Amino acid sequence: MAIIELPESSIELLDASWDDIHPYYEQLANYRLDHDNVEQWLKTWSTLEELLQEAAARASVGYTTDTSNEAMERAHLQFSSEIGPKMQEQRVRLGRRLLDLGYERDDLTTTLRRIQNQFDLFREENLPLSSELAKLNAEYQKITGSMTVKWDDEELTLPQLQPFLRSEDRDTRERAFRLGAQPFIDQREQLADLFDRQFELRQQYARNAGFDNFRDYTHQEKNRFDYTVADCEQFQNSVEQKVVPAVARIYERRRQRLGLDTLRPWDLDVDPEGCPPLDPVDEISTLVDRACGIFRQVDPRLGDHFRWMAEERLLDLESRKNKAPGGYCTSFQHRGEPFIFMNAVGVAGDVRTLLHEAGHAFHSIEAHKLPFIWQRHPGSEMAEVASMSMELLSAPYLAENDGGYYTEDDARRARIEHLEGILALLAHIASVDAFQHWIYTSGDGHDPDARDEAWLRIRERFEPVIDWSGLEAQRVARWYRQMHIFLLPFYYIEYGIAQLGSLQVWRNSMGDPERATAAYRRALELGGTKPLTELFETAGARLAFDAQTVGELVDLVEGQLEELEREE
Repeated sequence: MAIIELPESSIELLDASWDDIHPYYEQLANYRLDHDNVEQWLKTWSTLEELLQEAAARASVGYTTDTSNEAMERAHLQFSSEIGPKMQEQRVRLGRRLLDLGYERDDLTTTLRRIQNQFDLFREENLPLSSELAKLNAEYQKITGSMTVKWDDEELTLPQLQPFLRSEDRDTRERAFRLGAQPFIDQREQLADLFDRQFELRQQYARNAGFDNFRDYTHQEKNRFDYTVADCEQFQNSVEQKVVPAVARIYERRRQRLGLDTLRPWDLDVDPEGCPPLDPVDEISTLVDRACGIFRQVDPRLGDHFRWMAEERLLDLESRKNKAPGGYCTSFQHRGEPFIFMNAVGVAGDVRTLLHEAGHAFHSIEAHKLPFIWQRHPGSEMAEVASMSMELLSAPYLAENDGGYYTEDDARRARIEHLEGILALLAHIASVDAFQHWIYTSGDGHDPDARDEAWLRIRERFEPVIDWSGLEAQRVARWYRQMHIFLLPFYYIEYGIAQLGSLQVWRNSMGDPERATAAYRRALELGGTKPLTELFETAGARLAFDAQTVGELVDLVEGQLEELEREE
C-alpha cells in the first residue's frame, strides 16, 4: 500500500499553488517512520521531488523559450519565488526525520551528508529573501532576453551578432562588437540597481546563517566538501601563473598573423589566416543529425541516447526573439528525460555548445537509473566534467569523413579554436571567480562604481595583450553580460575545476580512447553517490589546483596546438 497518493504526472502540478502541494509534505512529515518502512518512505519522498522538480523545469523551459509568454512567466515565478523556498523548508524538515532515525546506507552517504549540511544552514527568516531573489533573477532574464539590436534593416538578438564577429572585414567586426555591448551600456544603471538589491539580500542571507559574507556561506551551501575557499584562490593564482602567459602567446601569434599593430577585442574570433568563418550547418536538423553520428563514434550508447532525445523533441536549439540568452541542459526528473536549450546561429560555437550540453544530457540519462533523486546529481563540478569531456572526446570526429560538420582543414581549424578557447576560458573563469570573491568580501561590493573599477583591475590580471583603450564602457559591460554573476553567484569556478578534470580525461583518450570513454561513463553512472575526489578518480582524473598540475595541462594543450598547426 502506498504511503501517500501522488499525482501521476508533473503536468498536474504545473499550475499548482503551495496550498495544493503542502499536504503531500505534511503526510510524509507525519507518517510513522521506522527502519522497516524507511525505504518505502524515501521512495515516496523521492517521487514527490521528481514530480515537483519536473513541473518547475517545465515552467522554466516554457519561460526561457519564450520570455514574452505571460502564462509561463507566472508559472516560472510561482515555482521559483513561492513554491521553491517552501519546498526547501520541507526538505530540511523531512531530512531531519531521516537523520534522527539514524538511517544509513552506503550509496546514500553523500546524500545524508548534504542533508545534514542543508539542515545546519537552514534559517526560516531566509525564505522570504529567497522569494525576492527569485523575482530579481527573473527580472534579469526578462531584461536581457528582450535585448535586440538593429543591423541594417533587420532586428537581431545578441547571439545573432556572432557571425559578424568572425567577418574578415575589421569594420564589420568592430560594429558587431560595439552593438553587442551597447544594450548593457544603455541599461547599466538598471542592471546595477538590480544587482544592488541582489547583493544586499545575499549578504543578509549569509548573516542570518551566521556567516560574515555570502562567499563563505555559498561555499558551504554548495556542498563543497572536497575543496576550500583557499583552493579557489589557489586556482586563480595557478591560472594567472601558468595559463595567462599561454593565452598571451596565443594572442600575440594572432596579432602577428593578422598584421595588426594592436589586437582589439573584435579581433579575437576572426580566422587569423584570413579564411572565411567556420560555417558548420545552416539547418537545425543537420546540426542534430551530425551530432548523432559523432556521438555514435564516441560511444554507440551515447549516440542512441541523443537520437532518442531528438525523436522525443527534447531539443530547442535555434535563436529567436524573446528567447532567453545562453544555453543549458535541464532534466524532467520523473520521466527521466533531459532537455537541451541553446541559441544556434550558424557558427562553430553552436557545435561546441551542443556537444557540451549533450554531455550533461548523457550524465542525466546514465545517472537516472539510481533509485533516489538525491543520488543522481553529483554537484556542479563533476556535472561540468561530463559536458567538457564530451567536447574533447568528440573532437576527433568533427570532419565530414567521420560524419561531422567540416572539411578536414576546417575540422583542424575548429579544434585549434577549441583548444585556444579552453585556455582563454580558464583565464576568464579565474577572473569571474576572483571578481565575485571581491564583491562579497571587500566591503565595497555595494558600490556600483567600485564594482566596475574592480572588474577592470581584475581583468588586467587575466586578460593579456588585448588593447582596450577607449573601450572602458564596453569592457565593464562584459560583467553585466555574465549571467552567472546575477543568477548563479559563485557558480563559475566549477567550470574551471571541471576543465582541469576534462583535460585529464582527454589526455587518457589519446592513449586508449575506448578505455577512457568507459571510465568516463562509469563516472557518470555513479551520479552523486561518491565524493568529488572519487568521481574524478573513477573518470581517470585527479582533483588538483596547484600550479604544477595546471602547468602540465597547459603544456598538453600547447603541444596539441603545435601538432595541429604543423598539419596545416
